Amino acid sequence: MTQSSTAHTPAREQARAQFTVPAQHPMVTVLGSGDSLLRVIEKAFPAADIHVRGNEISAVGDQKDVALISRVFDEMMRVLRTGQPMTEDAVERSIAMLKASDNGESDGQETPAEVLTQNILSSRGRTIRPKTLNQKRYVDAIDKHTIVFGIGPAGTGKTYLAMAKAVQALQSKQVNRIILTRPAVEAGERLGFLPGTLYEKIDPYLRPLYDALHDMLDPDSIPRLMAAGTIEVAPLAYMRGRTLNDAFIILDEAQNTSPEQMKMFLTRLGFESKIVITGDVTQVDLPDGTKSGLRQVQDILDGLEDVHFSRLSSQDVVRHKLVGRIVDAYEKYDTTHGTQNGTHKSRGKSGHKGK
Repeated sequence: MTQSSTAHTPAREQARAQFTVPAQHPMVTVLGSGDSLLRVIEKAFPAADIHVRGNEISAVGDQKDVALISRVFDEMMRVLRTGQPMTEDAVERSIAMLKASDNGESDGQETPAEVLTQNILSSRGRTIRPKTLNQKRYVDAIDKHTIVFGIGPAGTGKTYLAMAKAVQALQSKQVNRIILTRPAVEAGERLGFLPGTLYEKIDPYLRPLYDALHDMLDPDSIPRLMAAGTIEVAPLAYMRGRTLNDAFIILDEAQNTSPEQMKMFLTRLGFESKIVITGDVTQVDLPDGTKSGLRQVQDILDGLEDVHFSRLSSQDVVRHKLVGRIVDAYEKYDTTHGTQNGTHKSRGKSGHKGK
């Protein structure tokens, strides 16, 4: 897409830009079905006038808005040239990234097109890729560091992207096995009080990990890989006393580890292995008197070579749009009322006392 002209009207301090969409790209891929993508852009820049005639798109408005609109269409064309379609969500995220860069809230090193076209894993007709700048930097950090912490609220893709990188590493023979683990804190680690076999007792706490695996691998191959030990899904207690070599290890729900469990897990690291630890420090479910190992480890390991902390926010939520708004609403409420997750810090579980 080319910007063919820009003019200024001093009296109104407005600018005008005109773009030509190359003939090889049908306008529906740029504007969306029923102009749905165009409406997203118009909503983001309500003071600007955007008009379409044939394969020509023009924008008139504040110079800053027009410059950003020009960049939005340019980034859209870069994505479309890769053969990847644009969606309303992708356009919204592109606009958010460009506005953050323009406002100085981001260093702007990566363009929206670079973020949205970075493929991690293709499986069963779908491709897993980051959708936000922080997600891309999280994925890049996993490539560059031996131990990476992914810290952020629900729905930001912390575990899902880590598992995609694990499967990618296994398929490219960078590692020989994948180990997925979570603390079974909802059962207070007192699994003996639950009915059924040990597998039946721990299965509910590991089920989310199985669900993600089914998105990334042929479901028929998963039992075979687990039987061979190539993929292991186990509660955190099973990691004690082991040294894990040639493995991609993911600890999920790490906010529910004690400091002792976190140290135990980190020291399982063996040769040619990589560890990713994910968690949400605002969702601690530990019993009274127990500190969160994920909260403490940030102070202990911050600045240590080859250890990286990736922090995601409500802006990185990739579930239903309402999830991000819910996260923001709780943060606003907690700030106003001195609570955490809507609960007074002096009441309820000690996990909500700021530990």
